[in-house]
Amino acid sequence: MSEATRKFSIVKLLGISLAAFMFTFSLVPIYRIACEKVFGIRMENAAVAEPVQASGPVDMERVVMVEFDGTVNSKLPWSFRPNQVRMQVQVGQQYETTYYAHNNGERPVVGTATPSVAPARASGYFAKTECFCFTAQTLAAGETRDMPVRFIIDPSLPADVKTITLSYTFYKNDVLTEREQSAAVAAASNVPHAAP
Repeated sequence: MSEATRKFSIVKLLGISLAAFMFTFSLVPIYRIACEKVFGIRMENAAVAEPVQASGPVDMERVVMVEFDGTVNSKLPWSFRPNQVRMQVQVGQQYETTYYAHNNGERPVVGTATPSVAPARASGYFAKTECFCFTAQTLAAGETRDMPVRFIIDPSLPADVKTITLSYTFYKNDVLTEREQSAAVAAASNVPHAAP
């Protein structure tokens, strides 16, 4: 291999590495834009959304139907569902519901939930004040947990929106699950055994 060919190969490799780094670095803002603009998922964990200017008088007595949905990715050995499928809520009031999660596996598993609100244009009016989403949740083998969600619907929600659906999908967090399972194995191997 000539010196010129080797230098060209090094420059080409550095260019590919730089392009891969720039692409990876840009994924976070692209993901945020896609979630917020295309799918209507709010990424921030703000307690209450900034008020949106209503086009007319705000009816503080207005009642909206909120439906709840929950699914798991096929790699996650959990049962996951809302404890309450729907509830009628008054705008501007805080409400709480819970989701049931159970680890059907024989080892601890870590999962992460991603929420979505439908219709997408209602997501800016649906504020979660407490949520298990975007936080890794660890369930031991056979463990069951009720996970709370507290929310408020902004009174300036467009009048034609009568029903809002809050959906969660849980995904297995492979890295944290491997770490959790390794720690469990290490802890089990350090347990002193009683002498016979």
